[in-house]
Amino acid sequence: MRQTDFTGNPVLSLQTMLRTISFRYPIIPRLTPDGLFGERTLEAVMIFQREFFPPVTGQVNNATWNAIAALYRQVLQSLRAPRPATGFPNRDYTIEPWQPNVHINIIQSMFQSMSNILEQIEPNEVNGVLDETTQRNIRRIQRLNGAEESGVMDMAVWDTLSRLYTIFVTYAQTPWLTRPESLQSPS
Repeated sequence: MRQTDFTGNPVLSLQTMLRTISFRYPIIPRLTPDGLFGERTLEAVMIFQREFFPPVTGQVNNATWNAIAALYRQVLQSLRAPRPATGFPNRDYTIEPWQPNVHINIIQSMFQSMSNILEQIEPNEVNGVLDETTQRNIRRIQRLNGAEESGVMDMAVWDTLSRLYTIFVTYAQTPWLTRPESLQSPS
């Protein structure tokens, strides 16, 4: 494929693959797919060939196409968001205080991680039982939600807990250094 060989879908596919690759490898120009093999597309192909698949010809033969497609699939996989884990069975499910339950292990692990960051969350043992410490942590979440502070684990607590975990643990730049002054309940 040279500059004058194709217009339309094959070029659009090539540009889309090169654009996706550019998110992982910024040395590749960020193309706007338009289906026309112009100077920017030629530049992107040549840089791809220089960096990943010599020789630099500016032509897209089967071998170059396959190399671009292989790197595209690899980059696409690395850019894909991880599948969310479902840590709580369903909206009607509850876990009562002192009840042993496999789902409590995940919840206790989340509380344990958050206790290093949020002062109002107590560190707790991961034992699979909705014990007193876990109940106190659940009550704090229920207070944030403006709900009855029962210590019962339900979907409302899970939703808030998973959001807090995402904010303060998953996406924190340096979670071991982040320590908000307080976890306030709504006024």
